[in-house]
Amino acid sequence: MPSSVLSTPTDRLTLIAQARHALLEDSIDTGVAPPPAIDAWITRSWQRCLAQGLQPGEPVDFAPLSRAGQRALQERRWPLITAARPVMEQLSRAVAGTGYFGLLTDAQGLVVEVHGEVDARVPAAAAIARVGVDLSESSVGTTAIGAALQELQPVWLHRGEHFFIQNQVYSCAGAPLFGPDGECVGMLDLSGVEVAERPELRHLVARAARQIENRLVLQVPWRCLLRLNWPGTPMAEDAPGETDGLIGLDPDGRILAVNRAACQLLPQLLPQAGAALLAGDLFALPWTTLYDQARRLAPPFELPLWSGLHLQALPRLRASLLETPASAGQSGRPLKDLETALIRKAVDEARGNVAEAAQRLGISRATVYRKLGRPR
Repeated sequence: MPSSVLSTPTDRLTLIAQARHALLEDSIDTGVAPPPAIDAWITRSWQRCLAQGLQPGEPVDFAPLSRAGQRALQERRWPLITAARPVMEQLSRAVAGTGYFGLLTDAQGLVVEVHGEVDARVPAAAAIARVGVDLSESSVGTTAIGAALQELQPVWLHRGEHFFIQNQVYSCAGAPLFGPDGECVGMLDLSGVEVAERPELRHLVARAARQIENRLVLQVPWRCLLRLNWPGTPMAEDAPGETDGLIGLDPDGRILAVNRAACQLLPQLLPQAGAALLAGDLFALPWTTLYDQARRLAPPFELPLWSGLHLQALPRLRASLLETPASAGQSGRPLKDLETALIRKAVDEARGNVAEAAQRLGISRATVYRKLGRPR
């Protein structure tokens, strides 16, 4: 029986303890099915820890990088951090008062951002809620952070399901994050210390991870963004839906960026070493049709695939708001005002980083300064 449907917290902790005894103390062979209290991925993680020579009773060291190392780490992961911050702020509001807080790591499991209510008086909370702490499986054993990066799927982990005894005070949900090239770039986590079990947080953190991935795609300097979904799925004009696939194209039809939903709709997009795809490799019509539809601000249309299937598509140019006089008339605002508002919003979202805002908009830094009337 899956752990999520067990009847009471007491039953759950008892069965976890039985599983730990069977798999960690008796060292059952890897081919044996896991006890019913835990998921198979937890068994795999425990076995990986044992294979590394780790022992459950060992102390865990949560020493972070030096301050210089922390600054260097955040500079390297700045695109990920800026994409995640607004989403993590929303997560913090969703779990406020529950004892859970948010962590963002890179693909190596190093914490790059912390959000939420962290009680510094609780040593176990203060230990992990620090930039530069290594929360990978090889460093701190089975956790939602390490497991999400190893298993590449959303996970929920409660108390005794952690490998190390020292970590049994934690409960956490984690989800991997995939970058615009389809590769894992990090993970998003909600953790708490001696808190009530909340397995529903796995859904929350997985949903938030998809939002971050979409924001990562929007950071790439594509010229045309193609939104995809199955025919009949509503597509709002103002923002991508949670299940929309996103593909960023350059002016020559080359694919520059994808989100995870696009890879699920089109498995050909999954990472392939050295492979560069064109829109024409996927869609059974001239890729220039996508640009024609985008310039016309056409409604969603059915897009044929070489497989014989059809998807619903909504292409839009990055600067379509700036280029379309109709937009000004519909809103009742002059086009110049709309243009300035869009640029100012991009700068605000980039926390004043003009270079980053210019990249998102597909324009030069000089244009940003000029449109906002700022000195360089």
